[in-house]
Amino acid sequence: MNTLFRIRFLLMAALSAALPQALLAQTPPSALSQAPPTTGTMPLTLQQAVSYAVQNKPALLATRLGEATARAKVGEIKSAGLPQVNVGATLSDNFKLQKSLVNFPATQTLLTQTDLNTATTGQQAVLGTQQLALPPQAFAFGLQYAGNTSASVSQLLFDGSYLIGLKAAKVYEQLAQKQTQQAEIDVVEQVSKAYYSTLVARSRLALLARNVQRLDTVLYQTNQTFKAGFAEKLDVDRLRVQRNNLVVEQQKAQRLTELSVALLKFQMGLPQQQGIRLTDSLGAAVVDAGALRQRLGAADFANGGAGVGAVPTAPTPPGPDNTAAQSRLDQQAALSGGQPTAARGALNYNNRIEFSTLETQQALAGLDLRNRQAGAYPRLLLTGAYGFTGSAQSPGDLFAFRGPNSRSVNGFSNQNWFGFGNVGLTLQVPVFDGFRRKFLVQQSRLQQQGIERGFETLKQSIDLQDAQSRTALTNALDVLDNQQANLTLATDVARVTRIKFNAGVGSNLEVISAETDLRSAQTNYYGAIYDVLVAKVDRDKATGELFNQVKK
Repeated sequence: MNTLFRIRFLLMAALSAALPQALLAQTPPSALSQAPPTTGTMPLTLQQAVSYAVQNKPALLATRLGEATARAKVGEIKSAGLPQVNVGATLSDNFKLQKSLVNFPATQTLLTQTDLNTATTGQQAVLGTQQLALPPQAFAFGLQYAGNTSASVSQLLFDGSYLIGLKAAKVYEQLAQKQTQQAEIDVVEQVSKAYYSTLVARSRLALLARNVQRLDTVLYQTNQTFKAGFAEKLDVDRLRVQRNNLVVEQQKAQRLTELSVALLKFQMGLPQQQGIRLTDSLGAAVVDAGALRQRLGAADFANGGAGVGAVPTAPTPPGPDNTAAQSRLDQQAALSGGQPTAARGALNYNNRIEFSTLETQQALAGLDLRNRQAGAYPRLLLTGAYGFTGSAQSPGDLFAFRGPNSRSVNGFSNQNWFGFGNVGLTLQVPVFDGFRRKFLVQQSRLQQQGIERGFETLKQSIDLQDAQSRTALTNALDVLDNQQANLTLATDVARVTRIKFNAGVGSNLEVISAETDLRSAQTNYYGAIYDVLVAKVDRDKATGELFNQVKK
């Protein structure tokens, strides 16, 4: 595989991060809670990089605002059950008072001649009356200027929807917390892959520098041999061409390494001008990757994540001349941790944050259904109010605020503000809402059924991811073993070829070919290392173990 293409592939793989992944480098558990310094060159272990990203990445901070919003929403729902107190005041200028017709009964006194005669004789006369048919009269009630001030209080005594809403508020807050947890897992996965990509890129760059140094030595020796007359100029030119190509490849690798560092800073939410130094070694990460494979089992697509199916082909029994088979059995024993296939393949769906989030959504849907059903229950409230009303012919007189003890100069009461108060119970009984509640309940039940169907789909998806990640990690380990063996062979071939060339029994073409094969083996080896790290990250994502590992 072309070296430049391989390095680009490693960077592109780092950019494709999407879900929670593994932490392979061994660091103290307390390192996660210790944010690295932000002055000078920042030393970073993998866990420190993850810790900084979880605490400082802007996208994650924005997600936490949603969690804070959920807590505020809970407080809003709870406040509906507390006393509601309102204080208000009004002032009005009734420049045209409204009039009302009032029907007043009117009578007329009748004085007859008989009554006059009786009166003239000194006797008492009783006058008669008669009813008058008068039309209704228009009267204006009130004065031009009026004011009102009052305080009212109400207390919810019973509301079925409110009680269910309190439970739903707590579940809603849990859902927001799990969404934040999902975002944290995404950040951990992205930082992990970017960290491993940087480790591989830097190790590859250091290897290229050693290759250039070694090729310079071969070129110098060949040039001296040419000057002594024991080599051709063509041999020197071939080595110079190879060195020039290797230097260009080294320059490209340097730029790609800088790009991988920039990617890591971006995934961490770290300013690009901040210098960093990775303190974890690639070798330690690979060793840890091999030590953490004990839960790996055989992929079984027929049974999904259960992994209870038999392995299609059994390994060859080891023997005195079968060291490869012995190595493979030792590796599988380390991967399985001595457990049977069925046991090590068991998968706990609750470890996946997606499954837990769906459970929370199901609980919310159930509470929503109960809330809409509770809309048929009556509501009972305790209410009370106390205030004052006043009126006057002028604004100044209105703001005199004369109470019941106020008297005019002639001793008459001239009170212009009067108090009022009331307490009571309000009972609201829903009778008929045009079947609105019926259809709301129907919608909630359908939503519940949809979530229940989603559980089955999610389980199948998790089963598939479990089998795929197990297979991918197994294949990556096989490739790593093969590439490590190829690298050992290519190193020996290059060494022997150089010895033969220096001894005069080998050709320059053999040296160039061996060096090319060695660089190809080195590139493939580092690519295989990165593939193992990424496969382990994907494996931890599939089993849902990443978040728990980070929180330890």
